[in-house]
Amino acid sequence: YAAVKAQDFVTGLKYAADKKSDALYLVQESIKGLDAYVKGEIKDFSQVGIKALDEQTVQYTLNKPESFWNSKTTMGVLAPVNEEFLNSKGDDFAKATDPSSLLYNGPYLLKSIVTKSSVEFAKNPNYWDKDNVHIDKVKLSFWDGQDTSKPAENFKDGSLTAARLYPTSASFTELEKSMKDNIVYTQQDSITYLVGTNIDRQSYKYTSKTSEEQKTSTKKALLNKDFRQAIAFGFDRTAYASQLNGETGASKILRNLFVPPTFVQADGKNFGDMVKEKLVTYGDEWKDVNLADSQDGLYNPEKAKAEFAKAKSALQAEGVTFPIHLDMPVDQTATTKVQRVQSMKQSLEATLGADNVIIDIQQLQKDEVNNITYFAENAAGEDWDLSDNVGWGPDFADPSTYLDIIKPSVGESTKTYLGFDSGEDNVAAKKVGLYDYEKLVTEAGDETTDVAKRYDKYAAAQAWLTDSALIIPTTSRTGRPILSKMVPFTIPFALSGNKGTSEPVLYKYLELQDKAVTVDEYQKAQEKWMKEKEESNKKAQEDLAKHVK
Repeated sequence: YAAVKAQDFVTGLKYAADKKSDALYLVQESIKGLDAYVKGEIKDFSQVGIKALDEQTVQYTLNKPESFWNSKTTMGVLAPVNEEFLNSKGDDFAKATDPSSLLYNGPYLLKSIVTKSSVEFAKNPNYWDKDNVHIDKVKLSFWDGQDTSKPAENFKDGSLTAARLYPTSASFTELEKSMKDNIVYTQQDSITYLVGTNIDRQSYKYTSKTSEEQKTSTKKALLNKDFRQAIAFGFDRTAYASQLNGETGASKILRNLFVPPTFVQADGKNFGDMVKEKLVTYGDEWKDVNLADSQDGLYNPEKAKAEFAKAKSALQAEGVTFPIHLDMPVDQTATTKVQRVQSMKQSLEATLGADNVIIDIQQLQKDEVNNITYFAENAAGEDWDLSDNVGWGPDFADPSTYLDIIKPSVGESTKTYLGFDSGEDNVAAKKVGLYDYEKLVTEAGDETTDVAKRYDKYAAAQAWLTDSALIIPTTSRTGRPILSKMVPFTIPFALSGNKGTSEPVLYKYLELQDKAVTVDEYQKAQEKWMKEKEESNKKAQEDLAKHVK
């Protein structure tokens, strides 16, 4: 159709701003003048900080330095749009059901979409780097998720190139026997799932509490840090994860920090190592805690009992009665989710004693769960005490993409994670110290010139959050067992953006082999890839401080 030019990026951003794109938040306060344009304070888009200097050079002017800016540029809100094509389509531009309404400059062209059947792509013959596109056609087949043995069967009969496996399915035991040398686990991604604590519950439609005294006792307990730490240390997350990933694979999805421990690096240290240095200053309970992925660094029944003893003594002095009843909602149709919550109940009550803590599982319809958690209009609708209907993935490569979202004054997720609306002077948030947390996060965000110092300050904020036990990390999304004919580690990998992580999203670079990948092949490729990644991370760290002018 036409060569991609710098002006296409200007057109793309203007289109996103004019259409109030849902993803504008990524760049609206970053690019000079964009916020004012979106709000109608200026009408001339040429005043926005994006310019085509020539046909091959686009320049962004930011409000302040962002070492992580480049990681934002893979997101669709900054994608190029050809103005002539845009004008020719009018209101029909970019319809999800019509491949002809989109113009592509990527490695593949969208050929067809059939609802509940398939999506098909074909190699783009005009792609600038087509020599690195090794597969001519890609077909994604729809699966309704009901018969969990079907993906493996389709892999074995040659219908699928790769298939996710479900260790809790009835057929997995036999499959594991017959193909044990071919079951490999994808690497963990940067999505973190959590258990949130409602520190300011207002709604009690779905509850097992039978008195105001029980409601008050639970609220006071959740405001007590020692009590929350007892929950964190008493929760067997390996058993929890095994309900989804099986006993063999349980540890492969475990996570101990909200910000993944390898998300960023500075001065030769991973973020998790930086957090540990800060965390040990909060108390002896953190000295032997391992924050690395793929193992449960928090579960410790003895610590849980010790923290609970401190909490119980303090709470009884406040008139709290035991046992503490904690309502936890779950979609009753999601079998493995119910099993996970039941596992959490079992481990906590076994560790702390059912005479001290009772997890009251509220099995509800899916819509009911959504409406009192993620989709609740405001905090008054958050009807739970503990919720594992919580998770977050990063938008860009900086710890702020995680830690900003629960700042009590402006965080967009305080409602879903902690049960209060941001922007108000919340008494519960003040009592648990969240305004101190916000100071740490804000101070880190204000450090825009020294990346190592910035990460160190964010590590201090993460350490505070971990010690608070206000949110308890559980698992990543990936780390899942698969059968595959994809040559290991030939797909793009990024912890943020839309390039994909350990499971294919972008099919550029991907290579295939004739036979199923073996565990040995995968492990050797992984070892080589990890060494290369370490060098790549080091180089990227050196470049970070100097790429923004």
